[in-house]
Amino acid sequence: MDLLVVTLASLLAGFVDAIVGGGGLVLMPALFATFPGTAPATLFGTNKGASVWGTAMATWQYSRKVTLPWPALGPAAVAALGASLAGAWLVTQVSPHYLRKALPVLLLLLLAYTLAKKDLGRSHAPRFAGRAETGVLCAIGTVIGFYDGFFGPGTGSFFVFLLVRVAGYDFLNASASAKLLNTASNLAALGLFALTGHVWWHFVLAMAAANMAGSLAGTHLALKHGAGFVRLGFLVVVSALILKTGWDAFLR
Repeated sequence: MDLLVVTLASLLAGFVDAIVGGGGLVLMPALFATFPGTAPATLFGTNKGASVWGTAMATWQYSRKVTLPWPALGPAAVAALGASLAGAWLVTQVSPHYLRKALPVLLLLLLAYTLAKKDLGRSHAPRFAGRAETGVLCAIGTVIGFYDGFFGPGTGSFFVFLLVRVAGYDFLNASASAKLLNTASNLAALGLFALTGHVWWHFVLAMAAANMAGSLAGTHLALKHGAGFVRLGFLVVVSALILKTGWDAFLR
């Protein structure tokens, strides 16, 4: 029964994550509720073991329909991976506890800005090209990749927002590009969790298959309905993240 519950949660997480990120909002609470006495590191590692396959599947699906800036995204993915490793190492030295109270505030500002700028991310007009685009995407990959390794919640949403606001992408292209960067940062974290024995591989196999199935469905919807649909999904996920992280920080 436990395997069934977390596998269904992984299916839904893959669906949500493929559209705009935020799959951890679904899967992590399900893991903690199903296995309340388990070390958090093991649940985080198992989550990464399942979700990395969904983000990789979404990257592949998007790349078939959306023209991704591979010359800039490739180095940015490497930067995200390296920064995520650095963040994961730092969290073994310093507690990220202080970020708990700051995160819902940051997400609220992000939501308010997106709502105020009604045309934000509706049209695809990249602001940079060539080396400038590579530099900007590497900076985004480094900053958010480090955050993913150090703390994590909302990583996909932060990737999408910065690609829209800073790089000038529409929400569809931003979500597609974010998937590759998120896959890289997830791989780094998964590697560390695996090396320390914090991955339940016997659960990951079924959860990964479900996550990829959900990812296929979510990517299909995003590609079918375009940037406006992804923008709406972004607003919904960020609102849910504000509620969840606010509850954890101030009310729990």
